[in-house]
Amino acid sequence: MARRPVAVVTAVMLIVEAAGIALLNWILGLVVDRQQMSLAGLDTDAMSIGTWVAGGLFGLYLLLCALVLLRAAVRDRAPGRVARILLITCAVVHGLVGAFVVGLVGWTAFALMMVMLGLIVLSLLSYDESAGAAEPDAAAPGATGARGAAGGDAPHPGPV
Repeated sequence: MARRPVAVVTAVMLIVEAAGIALLNWILGLVVDRQQMSLAGLDTDAMSIGTWVAGGLFGLYLLLCALVLLRAAVRDRAPGRVARILLITCAVVHGLVGAFVVGLVGWTAFALMMVMLGLIVLSLLSYDESAGAAEPDAAAPGATGARGAAGGDAPHPGPV
């Protein structure tokens, strides 16, 4: 399976998405600041700064996820436990954002979020550690394993 290209494409898409999220939040912060909008009496400066901080943090989160995928692609090894948890949370966030954008933006944005979700999940599944560990034993022709040849832990053939 083409693990490296999938991880690289996913990382590039996450970098583009991070830039887009940061730019969108910067523009929204400028709009709130220049029009002196207020929500329930909140200070407009606090709202615009909060928008900029939230956009920056979300952009950094997506960049961190992209960095994890790039590192996995370069090393061609599965990410560690913490990195896998980070990528799982990224997939969950994309699923939730995809559900929200259907009503707010439209079906095209939903489709893009689902493509990102699929790429992240495919990257996670292609670097599955248990599948990678089982492949070398199965690839060896005629190998029965150390215990299998001696008859120690050979599976029972079933009812005779």
